[in-house]
Amino acid sequence: MALLRTSARAMVRHPLTWMLVVFGLIYADISLVNHANFRTYALDLGAYTNAMYDYIHGRFNDSMVFKAQAENLWADHFDLYLIVFSPLVLVFGTYTLLIVQIVALLIGGVGVYRCVLYRSSHQHLALMAALSFYCSFGVYAALAADYHSNVVAACVLPWFIDAVHRNLWKRAVLLGICIWIGKENMALWLMFVCIGLAILHRTTPRKAFLLLIFAVFSLMYFVAVIGWIMPSFSLHNAYPHFHYTCLGEGFGSALYHVIAHPIDTLRLLFVNHQGHAHGDYVKMELHLMVLCSGLPLLFWRPAYVVMLLPIYGQKLFHDQLSMWGIGHQYSIEFVPVMAIGIFDVISTWTSVRTQRVVGWTVVTMQLACSIRWMDRTIYYTPKSHVRIYAPDHYFRKYSTDEAHRLLSSIPEDAIVSAQSPYLPHLSLRDKVYQFPMIHDAQWIVLNRLEAPYPLGQEAFDAQCDALLRDARWEVVEEWPLVVLRGREK
Repeated sequence: MALLRTSARAMVRHPLTWMLVVFGLIYADISLVNHANFRTYALDLGAYTNAMYDYIHGRFNDSMVFKAQAENLWADHFDLYLIVFSPLVLVFGTYTLLIVQIVALLIGGVGVYRCVLYRSSHQHLALMAALSFYCSFGVYAALAADYHSNVVAACVLPWFIDAVHRNLWKRAVLLGICIWIGKENMALWLMFVCIGLAILHRTTPRKAFLLLIFAVFSLMYFVAVIGWIMPSFSLHNAYPHFHYTCLGEGFGSALYHVIAHPIDTLRLLFVNHQGHAHGDYVKMELHLMVLCSGLPLLFWRPAYVVMLLPIYGQKLFHDQLSMWGIGHQYSIEFVPVMAIGIFDVISTWTSVRTQRVVGWTVVTMQLACSIRWMDRTIYYTPKSHVRIYAPDHYFRKYSTDEAHRLLSSIPEDAIVSAQSPYLPHLSLRDKVYQFPMIHDAQWIVLNRLEAPYPLGQEAFDAQCDALLRDARWEVVEEWPLVVLRGREK
């Protein structure tokens, strides 16, 4: 008992424990407050929560939350995490995935700490590495954008790298598989990570060889999923997310373009190749943020840069402007690689004073980049989602308590069509649709004060007015929420 008490006291006093408490509260203040204030949406939190509801009831999800025609959700993204996490909805309800994501981020930082501590044997560097992870703009951007499984997969990566460093191969394989199943593109990323680790461990031929073998298996998994498994669930027998037309019509032609036209490929990393009206300087903002976060230090160990190559390609060759910048969850994969790589480089320096100065400079710059992201960005970012220091993060233009009361009055077995911000709160049921899809809905929930997505404002207002005039619907509430109940026939 005395030993247990001593261990407990040591854990409480450990700086990492205090980091977990402080950042856990900050992350919860962003993510959970957003959900309570209707700043989470049908895509992706609502659709994924509805999928978990189906999984715990022993059935596949049909994507009818956001698709007009039933199609297995695995045709859109091959995400097996939702099956694993689904029992938790019985405890945490519609907050489940947000809590999972917060816990994953905290555990990811612990993985960074362990990895750097093992490589450097210096606790001060390990603590600074964990702090840089927790302070990164990529983390806050992900928290402000609902839930996404690639965030969880990215948080598994430090533990995978740590297992490789320690020669714990069974653990490494298990963790690698955990990364694979998070999302189909995670396996391609892990291939590059394994190649980078093989370069790091090139003086240990057996370890490098095993890593290259795992890289091959990661590629095989990726090809199997996008080439066969996902198309087999698709109505169109095709993978739906090749959005890289600047490189070609498919993965084969994209690979050929990269190899045959290296100069043009490099140019695409910097230019507004789609000619978007607001696309100028969006890519440059990403480059500047990553550079200021410490990227130049990785050139002392280019193996870590290799790990980032698919992330740059995934973002900057994409057809959609939203992928290019520093918002949403699309930068999370930078975070663990840079946190580990930067402090792995710093650990090679003999001067402890230099280590501390450069380490704290990196942490400070990471924090400054996050504050810059919260304050002002070239590509639009909804500031109220993340500014926990501002009143508009906690308050809306209407009573959220009244909105929650109205939503809770809808029967749990009712079929509902709901505007995007309300759908996550109504997703634990057999059938729920994102408005304007109504299908066989018995209830409709709308609010003119919320964004009209996926409609334009004019079309949304027109549909709302038409429903209010429609004799088939009884008005339960009209302002600010429009709550309609179908009249019995």
